[in-house]
Amino acid sequence: MVEFLTSKDVVNWIEDNSTLALVGFTMLGVAEDILREIERRFLESGTPRNLTVIHAAGQSDTQNGIEHLAHEGLLKRIIGSHWGLAPRMARLIYQNKVEAYALPQGRIANLYKVMAGGAPGLLSPIGLDTYVDPDIGGGKINDKTKKCENIVEKIKIDGKDYLFYKKIPIDFVLIRGTVADEKGNISMKEEAVKLEALSAALACHHFGGKVIAQVKWITTKGSLHPKEITLPGIFVDAVVMAKNQEETHRQTATSFYDPSLCGEIKTPEMTFQPIPLSIRKIIGRRAIMEIAPGAIVNLGTGIPGDTIGPIAAEEGILSEFILTVESGTIGGIPGGGIDFGVSRNPEVIINHMDQFDFYTGTGVDITFMGAAEIDQEGNVNVSRFGSRVAGCGGFIDITQMAKKVVFCFTFTVGEISADYSSGKLKILQDGKPLKFVPQVNHITFSGKRAKNVGQKVVYVTERAVFELRPEGFTLIEIAPGVDLKKDILDKMSFEPKIAPELREMNSRIFLEEPMGIATNFLTYEKIR
Repeated sequence: MVEFLTSKDVVNWIEDNSTLALVGFTMLGVAEDILREIERRFLESGTPRNLTVIHAAGQSDTQNGIEHLAHEGLLKRIIGSHWGLAPRMARLIYQNKVEAYALPQGRIANLYKVMAGGAPGLLSPIGLDTYVDPDIGGGKINDKTKKCENIVEKIKIDGKDYLFYKKIPIDFVLIRGTVADEKGNISMKEEAVKLEALSAALACHHFGGKVIAQVKWITTKGSLHPKEITLPGIFVDAVVMAKNQEETHRQTATSFYDPSLCGEIKTPEMTFQPIPLSIRKIIGRRAIMEIAPGAIVNLGTGIPGDTIGPIAAEEGILSEFILTVESGTIGGIPGGGIDFGVSRNPEVIINHMDQFDFYTGTGVDITFMGAAEIDQEGNVNVSRFGSRVAGCGGFIDITQMAKKVVFCFTFTVGEISADYSSGKLKILQDGKPLKFVPQVNHITFSGKRAKNVGQKVVYVTERAVFELRPEGFTLIEIAPGVDLKKDILDKMSFEPKIAPELREMNSRIFLEEPMGIATNFLTYEKIR
């Protein structure tokens, strides 16, 4: 029977050496009140210790969320996908203070689902030929983990290679909802996404664990509509009503509650403000020219998530294709930055793991992703570079099966000062030429695999566009005003192929006013 307790009460349940699963996405759905209490208890009493934490999506805004668990001694092992917004956790991993596995986000979300049904693990082709492949690293993201057990195996079925993600028994899972009734039934009415709460709860119960739900409100039994209940009370062991909800139960990192993010209202498009022209917007403008009318599109974090939606709205072509985000939103304008994962005016919000079933089973028409390192084979690294341990998030799940992949990134590392006031690009002060390397440090995207399956791959920067062709990594466009040798070739540590039909990027990309591409969009080849 469900118990109604305080955060302090439920944290006392968590014993040393437990395995704790967390459901959340950036700060969406994060049980912040309970995570703060775990940290407080550890700092005051030294317990709980040696926890194993598993989480599908990254869960922080650089200060909160999973960052509350970033303490040596509190954590023994972390199995997650992304720590790009969790600098303290990334530092623990980089300094080998914890064992760390970085697995594809969708594989973790779907691992909950198969564990709930009693399966020994998840079988999938996703991750082959990347650092998750046991032949390359098995998802072990730091040196401390290299001596640890393999949680991913490679097997053959009917002569084809697959990865087997082993089950991970769970002792506790933390989820979040909007309101619970007196029987523990949980509604997510005001949450911006549904995530994998039900699957994670069922997996936890399969292993005899405890499900703990944080909510904003408690209502009388029978007052919730049956179809509005995301998590039935029979699967919930404890309900915690958050204190100081403005801090510990925010809908997103930047908003306490915005009804347009959960489908309660539709915000008029006239209220969307264009983003100012910048290097990032220039990249987004060139990237959006790769979208065909009617396409189903995925946006990754960073430049894609920050620019593609706003540019589409500004250009009046938002209705010509469908934007999706891995969190489960379909339609609308995706948010960016620390609010990545939400969409304003979404048409549909589905479960996190179901979205990944679509991404990995059918594949989106086109996905836009960032890139930190690129090599002459077309491999891309976003997971570990220099002293940064970011993980892969949903990058591997999505890019491996997308019909077309467009990487969006600045040509160099650091601040780029440029003049683009006349439809041309003039580099005034450049960053460090560290992105185009002979061999990437981590293979998060395999160029070899992409070529073998005939995947269309484009690499868009502010000054040059490349394409992965059968003959190799090929330069196909340069920005008007740049010097091919000085601004491009001299800033690469390998020599790309140069397309015989090398052309200039569309000059409209570099002008302050809208590009005016709507009239040509239906014949989209004409706008490029």
